[in-house]
Amino acid sequence: MDESLRRIDAFFNPKSVAVVGATKKVGKAGYVIFKNLATNKQRSVFKGELYPVNPGEDSILGFKCFESLSKVPGSEIDLAVIIVPAKFVASVMEEAVTKKVKTAIIITAGFKEVGNKDMEDQVISIAKKGNIRILGPNCLGVFYAKSGIDTLFLPEMKTLSTGEEVVATPRPMPGSIAMITQSGAFGCAALDYLTGRQMGVSKFVSFGNKSDVSESDILNYLMHDAETKVILVYLEDVKGGRDFIKIAKQVTLKKPVVVIKSGRSNAGARAAASHTGAIAGSDKVYDAVFEQCGVIRAHSMEDFFDIGKALAMQPPASGNNIGILTDAGGPGVMTVDELETQGLTAEHFCKETDAKFDELKKQGQILAIAATHNPVDLTGSVTDEQFTISADIMFQDKYTSGIILLGLHHMPGLKEKYIDDIAKISEKYTKPIVMVDIGETEMALYTRSRFDRLSVPSFSSPEDAARAMKALVWYGEYLKKNNALDKYITNFKKCAAPTQAKKR
Repeated sequence: MDESLRRIDAFFNPKSVAVVGATKKVGKAGYVIFKNLATNKQRSVFKGELYPVNPGEDSILGFKCFESLSKVPGSEIDLAVIIVPAKFVASVMEEAVTKKVKTAIIITAGFKEVGNKDMEDQVISIAKKGNIRILGPNCLGVFYAKSGIDTLFLPEMKTLSTGEEVVATPRPMPGSIAMITQSGAFGCAALDYLTGRQMGVSKFVSFGNKSDVSESDILNYLMHDAETKVILVYLEDVKGGRDFIKIAKQVTLKKPVVVIKSGRSNAGARAAASHTGAIAGSDKVYDAVFEQCGVIRAHSMEDFFDIGKALAMQPPASGNNIGILTDAGGPGVMTVDELETQGLTAEHFCKETDAKFDELKKQGQILAIAATHNPVDLTGSVTDEQFTISADIMFQDKYTSGIILLGLHHMPGLKEKYIDDIAKISEKYTKPIVMVDIGETEMALYTRSRFDRLSVPSFSSPEDAARAMKALVWYGEYLKKNNALDKYITNFKKCAAPTQAKKR
């Protein structure tokens, strides 16, 4: 790891953390952040040294409190988390330079985003003197479950008026999706969504005003992060366009990057400027840059997460012809319609595949009335075994690059055995599969959840599944153009855990 990466790594794996502005006042950001770190320290998740800094306190949550950064023991500090009023941040940074702090997360707002650009510039100038990398200001900072670094000032639990405690800002389990965001509020909403959908997070970064560390710095770091398979990015603007293009081109050949870029409209651009001080740029230029760099642009929050899930769980497709396997004719037709809207096809199978399906009909393994020329409609009389054997045949079809499975759970002969069997079969092939089960009651939720846990991304509508498949096709085409598809798929399959291990 080179020096620039080591500096960024100190945000995630610091050996010592000082929280400047830590407090005993419950409900204050300085209390929530210090409590997050103190709790993780007490649980032996965070293994470094932890120092609260506040001239008005002797101790906080059992930790000795220090009057200033200069009073903290030791010759240097890996990470300073700063939560003091904006007018005091510059003086804290002067102390940080003297203390040889490596990195600083400035949670405090009140800088460029409200017109105080000179104050922000002063802070950056001081940091550069000491070679301190800064995240923020006006940000949430970092969440990394494995090292116990949690600078989110939004409490995990809230107490209702009834006295009941409920989860408010969940901390997700470790996973393979990294989330970096210019908006702290959107970032927390994303953590809530990902946790609710049982999707784990490798690293979370909120960088606010991007006064120093930018999306390009974090992308470069995550490119080398073995725990991250997919990178989700919320942006209002791009800092350093040339650097972004250079880094993004390198990253996207190794792992997919999905961006949701707000501020598309004139009114949205004005709102972004007042939110993080973002400078507006032509939305068409962003479209062109993202496409050139292999970045997948999502145009809605739902697509953003759906695409991320599909890319994290399944390999990209090597072509655009998609096989549809269904137990319900209507949703199958809806899937074909959406595939065509997305520029994909659902053409007939090769002759060998047709012959295999004809033989199954002769043997009575599937109904003679089943449609088997794509879409494959096994009808409402479907069984687990029929789904499994049909999926295996479709994976082998030379014209088919991916499969959308519509396993509507309502059919009487369909249990749940096919879930495990299809997930296991999919591991034998390098083609992607996504599934649909329509409904919001217990069996639908169970079915989708079970598929997700087995790394077959599930969706509640044919349209969502088709758009997710489109992303897998687009990314496959991009990798193929750059002669990187085979290597990517090899590495992807190598990293995928076997189904039996996932079940445990």
